[in-house]
Amino acid sequence: MRKTSYAAGALSLVVALTFATPAQAGGWQHDDAPAKLSVLHGVPGLTVDVWVDGNLTLDDFAPCTLAGPLELAAGDYDIAITASDATSADNPVIGPVNVELNDGGNYTAVAHLTADGAPTATLFTNDTKALRNDNKGKLTVRHVAAAPAVDVLAGGAAVIEGLSNPDEATLKLEAGTISASVSAAGTTAPVIGPADVTVEAGKNTIVYAWGSLADGNLAVAVQVVDSEDRWCGRR
Repeated sequence: MRKTSYAAGALSLVVALTFATPAQAGGWQHDDAPAKLSVLHGVPGLTVDVWVDGNLTLDDFAPCTLAGPLELAAGDYDIAITASDATSADNPVIGPVNVELNDGGNYTAVAHLTADGAPTATLFTNDTKALRNDNKGKLTVRHVAAAPAVDVLAGGAAVIEGLSNPDEATLKLEAGTISASVSAAGTTAPVIGPADVTVEAGKNTIVYAWGSLADGNLAVAVQVVDSEDRWCGRR
């Protein structure tokens, strides 16, 4: 599993993570194909090791790291998070938690903060269903930051309104680069961005708003499903 690390702000993790399923999660699955699981670390200030069924999967996993996808057979998996110098998953600081993966499913597990700033985690199902128009792609925005509901703006106008943590919204757009920003719901002053985001034809470009508004470390991460293109940080 590949990983790319970036620095982030300081915050202590003081409670255990439990996986939740967002209300708007959706996807496309193929029978008898392995599941694909990516992991995004969106809790500022914490470096950990991640274990899957007792096996070290991510070593020294840092905030603003997007790793994967790992191909796994369908089934239930226990994920445990330990201190970065642990020699086993026997004494986790988080978990273990159980996730269920289906044949052919494409998933991203995100460790992040709730709207109120408490550490949590969400398992998203990534939509990989093909589009009928070859010139279009999908743009999915996921709110996983310690912040109130937000609007997503393109060209100064809200294209997604009232998005709350940990919900997501998906748009079908012509392929190309757009300038997008995130603002508090009902306003136009950016709290993130503006940033240029490239929507690839036939792919799902997923933008995560993460970090903490109160701590001044809001940031974005971008994942392109079935692509190696990714970046993570402030823009």
